[in-house]
Amino acid sequence: MPAEPGPLLFHAMRGEAGQGAQELPRDAGRVLLPLARAAIAARLGLEHSADDDLPWLKSSGACFITLTLASRLRGCIGTLRAHRALAEDVRANAVAAAFRDPRFPPLEPGEFSGIALEISVLSALEPLAFADEPDALRQLRAGIDGLVFEYGHHTGTFLPQVWEDIKEPSEFLAHLKYKAGLPPDFWDAEVRLSRYTVFKWRETD
Repeated sequence: MPAEPGPLLFHAMRGEAGQGAQELPRDAGRVLLPLARAAIAARLGLEHSADDDLPWLKSSGACFITLTLASRLRGCIGTLRAHRALAEDVRANAVAAAFRDPRFPPLEPGEFSGIALEISVLSALEPLAFADEPDALRQLRAGIDGLVFEYGHHTGTFLPQVWEDIKEPSEFLAHLKYKAGLPPDFWDAEVRLSRYTVFKWRETD
């Protein structure tokens, strides 16, 4: 049997939970994290139990799954818009983060007991209305908002957790534009921005 992960920690990001997220139990992480870990274990041929029969797991939901190993990123994949049951979204994104994040090789069985999982359940996206980039920046809530950047085929998102490393809204948006494949100083009237908040739970490293 693989080693059990550390105890679970609960942390809710500030701001409105948004549609769907407010319906989750406060200790939902005690169900969602084992569910994600069990999905990864199954793909590796390992055993890990998880409860998947609770009614709220059948409601639609969107989540991101983040894997770390020795406190370093090991994979992160997610869904921006809810289109399937939360339990299904958790399983699919957990497997994708572990095995299909193009930045990393697929997770090996020997790494399973060392990874720590974090799950972020997203609110519904809120499109921002703005006159120009300074106006958009004034509306961003540092430490609260996740942000989706869209321009043509360029798209990218930062979870609210990124504010822990990037404190200034201007830098936050500049890094997001770069992530989307555009220069940090790029701007165009056709840029679309949407924000969201999350509830997140994590295993200890």
